[in-house]
Amino acid sequence: MILTGCVAFARHVGPTRIEAELLPQCWEQINHKYSERRLLVAEACGALAPYLHSAMCVCVLTLSLVLSMLQQMLAEDKADMVREAVVKSLAIIMGYIDDPDKYSQGFELMLLSLGDPSERVVSAIHQVFIPAFAAWTTELGILQTTLIPSLLLRIEKLLKQGEHGLDEHKLHMFLSALQSLIPPLFSVVLQNAPFTHRVTLHGDIPPIEVTRFPRPASPLQDVATVVGSRETLSGLLVLYDYQLEHEGTTGWDSLLWVVNQLLPQLIEIVGGITVTSTTCVHEFSRFFWRLCRTFGKIFTNTKVKPQFQEILRLSEENVDALTGNGILTKATVPVYATGVLTCYNQDEDRKLLVGFLEDVMTTLSLSHAPLDSLKASFIELGANPVYHELLLTVLWYGVVHTSALVRCTAARMFEVRHPATWLYSNSCLVYSSVRISTIPAFGTIMETVTQKELLERVKMQLASFLEDPQYQDQHSLHMEIIRTFGRVGPNAEPRFRDEFVLPHLHKLALGNNVQATERKRIDIATQLFEAYSALSCCFISEELMVNHFLPGLRCLRADMEQLSPEHEVILSSMIKEGETKVENRGIGQAEGSIAASLVGEDAKTKFLSKMGQLTTSGAMLANVFQRKK
Repeated sequence: MILTGCVAFARHVGPTRIEAELLPQCWEQINHKYSERRLLVAEACGALAPYLHSAMCVCVLTLSLVLSMLQQMLAEDKADMVREAVVKSLAIIMGYIDDPDKYSQGFELMLLSLGDPSERVVSAIHQVFIPAFAAWTTELGILQTTLIPSLLLRIEKLLKQGEHGLDEHKLHMFLSALQSLIPPLFSVVLQNAPFTHRVTLHGDIPPIEVTRFPRPASPLQDVATVVGSRETLSGLLVLYDYQLEHEGTTGWDSLLWVVNQLLPQLIEIVGGITVTSTTCVHEFSRFFWRLCRTFGKIFTNTKVKPQFQEILRLSEENVDALTGNGILTKATVPVYATGVLTCYNQDEDRKLLVGFLEDVMTTLSLSHAPLDSLKASFIELGANPVYHELLLTVLWYGVVHTSALVRCTAARMFEVRHPATWLYSNSCLVYSSVRISTIPAFGTIMETVTQKELLERVKMQLASFLEDPQYQDQHSLHMEIIRTFGRVGPNAEPRFRDEFVLPHLHKLALGNNVQATERKRIDIATQLFEAYSALSCCFISEELMVNHFLPGLRCLRADMEQLSPEHEVILSSMIKEGETKVENRGIGQAEGSIAASLVGEDAKTKFLSKMGQLTTSGAMLANVFQRKK
């Protein structure tokens, strides 16, 4: 009611009496002990702004007074709701300022608000103030030349200062402001395009796809709001895509600034970031994702990707193996992978992402370079379940690669926070092909990873495949498990081989004896033969030889007698050799026992003889056990 009265008064008396009679009242209340009174002052400043605009000579001084009041309240008031109202009033006032000299004050107010500890104040700055400030700078023609470069300059300075400790809060503050400027920047590009005069709102204008733009933080950040209407935006988008695809960017200064100045500067900034800073990677990835989604797929494919690809030349020469330097070891890799290549999700987009990650894995491995950039990509992508299967495809590429270096890299990727979880989740899927694809990866973990907790989890998962009744008839699953056992068994931890691999191979061989389908029986028998051949070179204890290795071979020989006689001959030889080893160990142990007994008797005889030579003197008896000095 009070605010309504103030507005009614201002409407009738004009700016001179507002300055003389209303504003002094407001100024006196900015430090009032009741927050409700201070809130009224903050809201009144915004509500009175339209009535301070009529007399130009008075307006400049009056608005300066109002801005000073609001700036003081923003910096000093302890109530969140008051500071939130101040931000909203500042946004309104921005629409009535004609003095370009107020830009610096407006910029400082924006930074002050972004650093506010209250989420509701920060939300208000993004929803209301930044859109209003961007609209004002657009009118002044300084959005691209001053506002955005000012933020980029502060980001660069912050990153240079952060070499010994980055202020992550400030980085988020600056990048979030830059992100909120993407919609007005795109609007400037559209409204200053060569085709603007050809826009027509008549005829058949296609509707804008729901997913065409990222969800705006507020209606004021909606590109349709900035350009006037959804119909206008739709007409502009049709001409925008056509211009990019067929007519190019000649004479399109606003877009050329984005392509030739903004993008290179952003990519250069990213290239200087330490990849181990997950906050930096995440913030820049999110920024590039919104930038690419806003400017569209054609722009992303023709303007953004080529600039990244130009510097991410995937070759060993592009990595300094000795120092770990090179663009492939910087944040450019994860930002490109997660901020650009994930913007669109069609088959060709996913293939490009998979191919890029595979190439990075190969190049870093063969160059003996640090893997931090690849790990950062996996962590960022792995946070979204949509990409789990895609990342498993990349890992599978590494697991079966011909180079041991690449296979080792794939194994190390399983030590990252997410991949083992993806394996567990994918191994539980109803799709047999997905479940089977996890088995070689599990095997690689058993072969190369040393984390006990991870090894136990893998062991439990493989055990569930072999022992759970729901998997008993899955022939392809058992084939892959046996193949994996044969591959990793000789190099795996001995305890895992002894306690897990050999007993389960024995069970599989025994079960194959009663397999009714001949084709399946031949497949399993052949794979078991390969596995046993690989494991025969390992040291196997007598107990395991007797209880699992030889019985398994005998079961396999029973199959091969009928299915493949040439294999049966080799198996008989392996069994004979194994039995001989067991017998020789038994003989060796017996001979050792007899020898030990003889030595023991001889020592006993000598000792008693020595004792018999002694007198009954206790002192002399004690001397027998004294050391010679």
